[in-house]
Amino acid sequence: MAKLPEQDDLLAYKYEIPSTEWTDTPVHLKPGMFCYGAKGRNLETVDFPNARDWSPSEEDWKLPENWKEIILEGMAERLKKYRSFKLFMDVCVRCGACADKCHFYMGSGDPKNMPVLRAELLRSVYRRYFTTSGKLFGPLAGARELTEEVIKEWWYYFYQCTECRRCSVFCPYGIDQAEITIFGRELLNLLGLNTDWISGPVANCYKKGNHLGLEPQAIMDNIEFMLDDIETITGKRIEPSFNRKGAEILFVAPSGDLFAEPGIYTCMGYLMLFEQLGLDYTMSTYASEGGNFGFFTSNEMAKRLNAKIYAEAKRLGVKWILGGECGHMWRVINQYMDTWNGPADFLEVPVSPVTGTRFDNARSTKMVHITEFTADLIYHGKLKLDPSRNDHLKVTFHDSCNTSRAMGILEEPRYIINK
Repeated sequence: MAKLPEQDDLLAYKYEIPSTEWTDTPVHLKPGMFCYGAKGRNLETVDFPNARDWSPSEEDWKLPENWKEIILEGMAERLKKYRSFKLFMDVCVRCGACADKCHFYMGSGDPKNMPVLRAELLRSVYRRYFTTSGKLFGPLAGARELTEEVIKEWWYYFYQCTECRRCSVFCPYGIDQAEITIFGRELLNLLGLNTDWISGPVANCYKKGNHLGLEPQAIMDNIEFMLDDIETITGKRIEPSFNRKGAEILFVAPSGDLFAEPGIYTCMGYLMLFEQLGLDYTMSTYASEGGNFGFFTSNEMAKRLNAKIYAEAKRLGVKWILGGECGHMWRVINQYMDTWNGPADFLEVPVSPVTGTRFDNARSTKMVHITEFTADLIYHGKLKLDPSRNDHLKVTFHDSCNTSRAMGILEEPRYIINK
């Protein structure tokens, strides 16, 4: 991450009308608002172009000589391949309904962080090179030339967006701003422009099956530490299985649950729940990551990282997949997997071995969210819980962008909390 400013500096913004047009306002990479550039070795690992070490704070970003041609060809290819891309470029009326829905705009006061204007950074170039009005009338039609300054502007703003889609909920035309961000990042990656915070985990996941780059033995050793803690507290030793062929269920969690606080406490909860149920499950040390940082890079990279889960399920011969909680893991599974790597016809429609519930909502992906699975257990009286133990707690639940907006899991978490 770039050098962080003081808190007062971060809060020193105003919602004022800029003194210049946005097209005439040069991009300024504000400290604390951007990450380090992707390292060359990480780009090489996943065969991304123009792999080299570079710094956003330097004037020369080491772009290839034909960078402009690469971008325009990339745009043309995606406009032809994705109908949604062209639709989103054409239909926006710039009503501004999305503006105050973006936490990056609300937290920075920067107009270019309004979803409508962030999209306009890309849309203005689209008009210039791919529409008749833009070619003829240029700026009068909202078109502008593609320059290195524009590329830097794209990188700075498209990598601030978290693709949460809150803005899309309020768009009267249903424009998916996250898709626009993905397309913008895809184009930037054609020039080797990514962030180290994304490219590092992507390279790790591509090489070793998880974002943290954990080796199989490290995963098993760390879970062994968790089992020691569980035994100290409960007096019971749990014996999970790894890479076991013929298990009924493959359980996949984000690697943060395997290695870092507070995720390890969630993982300990998984292990105790499965032990209590006598669940026939196994975990893979090769597809040990449910999360998908490829989703923050490009459609193709997200597809490649998602494929490992299903390849491992096929190798192990399981019937279906149970997944832990990870937002981008589930957005990819629920909204994209079927198009990219599915349908997973070699697996069975998930059926809970405890309650007999058939999860028809997962009949295509063959993967069930841990919250759905647990809520079903409670509903059928398969877990003995004592709610009074939590009477001293006051709890509020935040509907997350991925599992709520992308999956519709709204009632299950509340049902569990209330029980």
